Amino acid sequence: MPLLAINQAWWRSSPSLFGSIVRHCQNSFKERGNDHNELMDLSDSEVSNGDGSETDASLDILKGAPVEIMKGMFDILYLRFLLPLFYTIGIGSVICLMGMILLWLTTIIPQARPPSCDPSIDICSSVTICQFMFLCASLGLISIGAGGIMSSSLAFGANQLENGDFQRKQGVKESYFSWYYASYTFSVLVALTCVVYIQDKMGWGVGFAVPAVLMLLSVISFYLASPFYIKFKSKTSLVTGLLQVVVASYRNRHLKLSDDAHTVYHCKSGSVLVFPSRKLRFLNKACIVKDPQKDLSPDGRATNPWSLCTVDQVEELKSLLKVVPIWSTGMIMSVNISQNSFPVLQASSVDRHITSGFTIPAASFSTFTVISVIFWIALYDRVFLPLASRVMRRPIQISTQTRMGIGIFLSFLAMMVTAFVENIRRGLASKEGYIDYPQANVQMSAMWLVPQYCLTGFAEASNVIAQNEFYFSEFPRSMSSLASTLSGIGMCLANLVASLILNTVDTVSKAGGHESWISSNINKGHYDYYYLVLAGLSLANMIYFLVCCKAYGPLREERKMAEEEDES
Repeated sequence: MPLLAINQAWWRSSPSLFGSIVRHCQNSFKERGNDHNELMDLSDSEVSNGDGSETDASLDILKGAPVEIMKGMFDILYLRFLLPLFYTIGIGSVICLMGMILLWLTTIIPQARPPSCDPSIDICSSVTICQFMFLCASLGLISIGAGGIMSSSLAFGANQLENGDFQRKQGVKESYFSWYYASYTFSVLVALTCVVYIQDKMGWGVGFAVPAVLMLLSVISFYLASPFYIKFKSKTSLVTGLLQVVVASYRNRHLKLSDDAHTVYHCKSGSVLVFPSRKLRFLNKACIVKDPQKDLSPDGRATNPWSLCTVDQVEELKSLLKVVPIWSTGMIMSVNISQNSFPVLQASSVDRHITSGFTIPAASFSTFTVISVIFWIALYDRVFLPLASRVMRRPIQISTQTRMGIGIFLSFLAMMVTAFVENIRRGLASKEGYIDYPQANVQMSAMWLVPQYCLTGFAEASNVIAQNEFYFSEFPRSMSSLASTLSGIGMCLANLVASLILNTVDTVSKAGGHESWISSNINKGHYDYYYLVLAGLSLANMIYFLVCCKAYGPLREERKMAEEEDES
């Protein structure tokens, strides 16, 4: 893999990536740091009031869903009306900037927020309708803008590598996907390490002004780099095209499929696809020309696209349906990653002292996951692949399915390790008499928690990057926008699945008057059992993944290599 080609590809896509880094950073500033601080405050109030159940943990998991849901809605709107990727990112950036400015204004305009509580009395003024609507408008604009940016930036950056020189270089896109995700995790690392300091030491006004300024710089850099971008024009709606195949195949369900050479299929002008594949053959009825005089116009187009589709449209839907089972395997891993409440509470109950004068904040332990992601990407892309290629004396690339499987396995190990460590911690809490005191620190070093965070980071880096690369490599280029959407939709659904699992475990475990496994008092609860449930689901998911890979068959690259060997 020539390093020069990678650097050229990176440089061409860097303006888009820079904007993406800043946007992820400002979203992380808003979501990650605030959520962790709020979680600690919430847990304190729960303990003091003696009230706590799975509800707050469930709500914490669902806090990640609104942005993903908004992102999914923006994805659907984009795919329906098919805005060019450049304009989707550009418009989303401006909307996001407007939201950040409004959010910053809530910190500097006294009328935009409730007055500070008077410490002499125990009553605080409630928020007004106008103040609440102002805040909702700012957060709504940020979510809408982030939906447009996050759904399109990955695909837009990949399009910059469609230059012929880059296409001939092996491993360029794989490196791009890896370092794109590394840039995202780096922005999260910056947010997790800086947001608390800025907000606590300099106030909310400065804390929200910094990401707003960074957002402004990203918008300016994105538009200034416009002449250097490769921009593909959108001609048809992808979602409409896929729906047309479903409708047309249903309308033509009475047709009989045959391998007769006289069967005529409707082909797109200039397309290399002349005959549909034999898999999912019932969809092939959508592209059968029954009567050329009635079905086709003089220029060769279908007179009714809802009754006759092209072979390309049929194959696009088939490629989507084929990846759905493998796509679904990523949701359980996303469920494992979305566990935000318990790790913070667990870290707050152990000894976090590194030295006599320095203590790691409980909310900052997730930085180990972020650092692990970056470390895995750097190790794989800059050490393992070059070293393996040198030893084997040929370019070495690990298949996307293999890397996805490694990620799922590491996620299973992370859940097992988490359950094991929590079992030890809870045993010490019981032995030391802290069952009724969840905020007490047991005599256990916080370094015991590092392996589970690292394994989660390794799993995330291996699986998520491979997922994106898998979709982009298996879909035709016309579906690149959908390829960048699937991961986001999976994360959105995973948040809902995580809440369902949490509520189910709570309901079942506290039946008969028993203490819930996921009680707000982690010393009375049994989070070790809860993580064993997640480990069991992860093991079942790993088996399901192997079955899906077996049913999927060879990858596109493997099929191309097999065809080239046959020709030679």
